Amino acid sequence: MPRLMCSDEFWSKLKKVLFQEVIYNKRSLHMTVEGMLYRMRVGCPWRNLLQAFGCWNSIYKRLNEWSLRKKWLSIFKALAIDQDWEWEFIDGSYVKAHQHSAGAVGKKPQAIGKSRAGNTTKIHLAVDSYGLPVEFEITGGEVNDCSAAPGLIAKLPDAEAIVADKGYDSEYL
Repeated sequence: MPRLMCSDEFWSKLKKVLFQEVIYNKRSLHMTVEGMLYRMRVGCPWRNLLQAFGCWNSIYKRLNEWSLRKKWLSIFKALAIDQDWEWEFIDGSYVKAHQHSAGAVGKKPQAIGKSRAGNTTKIHLAVDSYGLPVEFEITGGEVNDCSAAPGLIAKLPDAEAIVADKGYDSEYL
């Protein structure tokens, strides 16, 4: 049995949010959410997800369904409580995409771009004074930090100071 990621206190907060998002309390809900979080933390292929969490395909389908309906985004927002807005920190990080990840036919943009490292996605993240994530934006890897910063900063409440690295240094900001 894998070590569960959620403490009892966190799970009780998460359960309230899940019910607000009309996610029903099925018998396997706890292990399904634990399986999703475990897979995100470890980064293993879906088929290698431990059997203790349940059927990997069911967990995968539920994660995709919740993501498409933006339930994970509202869960993320609801769990981000008691933020300290004295300081805000923003930064970006590259995530290498699989070589076959780009080029699929579809109407929605996939936020995959070309950079020196090949196919990449960039996560622009804002955290509060405690270092807890509060907002994020996902762009293609070719988008530089100072181009994505105005949109990210606009989502944040006013703070005494915004701290960023050299990539955000521009006359506009």
